[in-house]
Amino acid sequence: MRFNWRRHTCKFLAPTTKRLVGSCGEPKLNIAAMSRNGGEGVVGEDFKNSEESGGVRDLYGEDSATEDQLITPWTFSVASGNTLLRDPRYNKGLAFTEKERDAHYLRGLLPPAVFTQELQEKRTMHNIRQYEVPLHKYMAMMDLQERNERLFYKILIDNVEELLPIVYTPVVGEACQKYGSIYKRPQGLYISLKEKGKILEVLKNWPEKTIQVIVVTDGERILGLGDLGCQGMGIPVGKLSLYTALGGVRPSSCLPVTIDVGTNNETLLNDEFYTGLRQKRATGKEYEELLDEFMRAVKQNYGEKVLIQFEDFANHNAFNLLDRYSSSHLVFNDDIQGTASVVLAGLLASLKLVGGTLADHTFLFLGAGEAGTGIAELIALEISKQTKAPVEETRKKVWLVDSKGLIVRSRLESLQHFKKPWAHEHEPVKALLDAVKAIKPTVLIGSSGVGKTFTKEVVEAMASLNEKPLILALSNPTSQSECTAEEAYTWSKGKAIFASGSPFDPVKYGGKVYAPGQANNAYIFPGFGLGLIISGAIRVRDEMLLAASEALAAQVSQENYDKGLIYPPFTNIRKISAHIAASVAAKVYELGLASHLPRPKDLVKYAESCMYSPGYRSYL
Repeated sequence: MRFNWRRHTCKFLAPTTKRLVGSCGEPKLNIAAMSRNGGEGVVGEDFKNSEESGGVRDLYGEDSATEDQLITPWTFSVASGNTLLRDPRYNKGLAFTEKERDAHYLRGLLPPAVFTQELQEKRTMHNIRQYEVPLHKYMAMMDLQERNERLFYKILIDNVEELLPIVYTPVVGEACQKYGSIYKRPQGLYISLKEKGKILEVLKNWPEKTIQVIVVTDGERILGLGDLGCQGMGIPVGKLSLYTALGGVRPSSCLPVTIDVGTNNETLLNDEFYTGLRQKRATGKEYEELLDEFMRAVKQNYGEKVLIQFEDFANHNAFNLLDRYSSSHLVFNDDIQGTASVVLAGLLASLKLVGGTLADHTFLFLGAGEAGTGIAELIALEISKQTKAPVEETRKKVWLVDSKGLIVRSRLESLQHFKKPWAHEHEPVKALLDAVKAIKPTVLIGSSGVGKTFTKEVVEAMASLNEKPLILALSNPTSQSECTAEEAYTWSKGKAIFASGSPFDPVKYGGKVYAPGQANNAYIFPGFGLGLIISGAIRVRDEMLLAASEALAAQVSQENYDKGLIYPPFTNIRKISAHIAASVAAKVYELGLASHLPRPKDLVKYAESCMYSPGYRSYL
């Protein structure tokens, strides 16, 4: 019997030796377009010249340019038939044309109708909108991602305001809580204590060899929901979906990771469907050694320029990890730095509504954890930048309240190290309301993770002290928000400028409609990461975060201000991300931390040229 090579699932091809320059200036091997090799391959790399980028660009908007490693010298093509239909990266479902169906042995495996991607999108959104339970919408989107990757991202990009709360906060929180029950197939890489000593081998098991962004969690502090252990995987998966949809980073270069060191959540430990280690959390030396091995292995396997984003670690570990690895790795903590950057952007934008400079305002925080202290520090740095005053002096404009009350000098000895810079001279104050009356802040920021803490009395006090009090209730998910938009507008009699971490619907009060802003980290981290990637950054510095904040604030239009908004709409998020990426990259070049040289002339166009596009490819 003759073996039919054309029906074989994989075919290995030797590359040519010609070298090309990728769209962002990196060398890349030119592999012959396999889709032209007898109709067998469907994943060949096609390129075209791009005057904007000054090099050669992937025909389909794939960002191959930000990679500093040559692609593997041998590659394979997904052949045909069922294999093709079951590969989410290349499957197009009913969008395969008649000629593609013949060329790739799909004839008869699909119904005869041929749909456009736009019609597929219309049908999918119609189906998703039929679900009344948000978690069911989340599950439908995750199923789509596992079936048809490009359609998933096209739908997410085109319907970002509607679907962002579904694929990320607040619904992703519920998904993590129920992850064991809804689990279908692995979506990322799991590294547990069982893998200690062989983490590098585990990383090599991941099918993609060139990774540019890793989002990693240990699941100890998922949103405001606490320790969810291994089930925190929904957070890295969701974050990286946004890196692609909002920031244009290729999905194949994104790696979600969960570090499983156990959980102290008794409910999960007693849940028969729990997917993680059934033990109490490892701490101390055992924990540190596992994380240290992970960080070394990542650098060894993926190189110096892979961005490692720490996500939802508990305070004590979050600060330690950032301090420990910021000088040796390209690391970023979204809870500390991303939150700080997006909040600072809102504050900068709000100045057009409340007046004055940042230094003219007084800031009071409820919550002195990683988010609160991270925001506070970035505010102090921005004021220092604007006024040329030492940051030790500008910190005095910022006050923090934790569970024991106002952070003051008399408490210094008992404070955790990250709270000590915020211990100012003042008499002890226990309650938030008393702190508002004593400090007289113009800005009240909630990062406590505790819902309903901005009471009617607190909001009324802010309104009595300020003509336009700025109130930011940042805790996620919605149930943990310090107050709702309706409460803020009603209790302040329409005076408040309000933004939150979770989305709220517009509020009608006094015959006027108020549109609450959302201080969502998704404004910052996708563009911030893209900026680091396209510049080839090797380290993250605070100046880059300030640049991201200023770039986001600059995107708020007068039309947005007229509606009381201090953030631009998410409908323009890809444009916003390109501008943030350009500003961050410019700062990377300015600080001498860029490795992609020379610097492009137009960084905004350059960023846009590197962004992944989810449109279907032709396989002929």
